[in-house]
Amino acid sequence: MPAPAPLTFEPSIAAGEDDVASASDNAGPRAMAIVDLNSASVADLNGLKGGGMIGRAIVQKRPYASVDQLLSKRVLSRSTYERIKDQVTVR
Repeated sequence: MPAPAPLTFEPSIAAGEDDVASASDNAGPRAMAIVDLNSASVADLNGLKGGGMIGRAIVQKRPYASVDQLLSKRVLSRSTYERIKDQVTVR
């Protein structure tokens, strides 16, 4: 009885997996949802990247006429404002 053939590695399958991995690495930034300061929930505001637990403070000082009012109303520090300003809007 002949010995079974040894299992071989198929590089074409591995190359396909590498292509998928490199495609996701080379993709641009993921689309970020823009949050409205005047209507977002505390949870949505706390979920802003780089913001921390800022939702309650933002909600307490509503309404806002512009995003800049987060600074003028002394709601956020400048460093926190700089991290979240591109993620928020006022409608």
